[in-house]
Amino acid sequence: MPSAARFRHPVQRLRSVRLLVRTLAATAWLFAFALPAYAQDERPFEWLAGAYSFSDELGGFVIDSVSGTGTRTDPIVIRETFVSASPATLVIRARRPIRFFDTGTFYANGILHMRILARNGSGHGWVEFEFELQEILHKASVFGDGLSFDQRSENRELISSDSFAEFSRDFEPYDKLLFRNGKIDPGRTGGFSFLITDFTPRSQFYLVQDPRVPST
Repeated sequence: MPSAARFRHPVQRLRSVRLLVRTLAATAWLFAFALPAYAQDERPFEWLAGAYSFSDELGGFVIDSVSGTGTRTDPIVIRETFVSASPATLVIRARRPIRFFDTGTFYANGILHMRILARNGSGHGWVEFEFELQEILHKASVFGDGLSFDQRSENRELISSDSFAEFSRDFEPYDKLLFRNGKIDPGRTGGFSFLITDFTPRSQFYLVQDPRVPST
């Protein structure tokens, strides 16, 4: 005759299964409520537009949206918000094969028409705004590296701002574009248009953005 212990064994197994089912159900219930909140807060690591991607991963500002293909008639438009009046670096990467001087929009061709819409969320008024290109992070781009704000052209029509009346370009010993004679008050957005060219295209480079407050 079977012992009492052998008759209890299936019951214990059934209780274990029921406990496991209840645990899994509770876990699924928690994830059902947690996942939507996570998805709402999730932001792209990088934004894709045309043959390139754009990232705010180095901090100091937040990209709100990116659109366009990078041509003169359809420039890359980046909407962003600055949380301070300190320099912040935009990371730009080629996400398609590089083919310099290609006239289409599929390849990364080293020619990027840009429009930056920078919202001042710093709480301080900006009286100047400077852009600097770098092939290597924290290292000034020089004239001979091919990366510049269209250094081979004297066409100034491609550079403009709705907030600053003047600009100047420097190509040596660094590539900088400075907008001045204007202002962007806290909470307002300023627009900047310019052309970036890279005659020796790289898969990654940087655009340092520097909003400036009045000196004291």
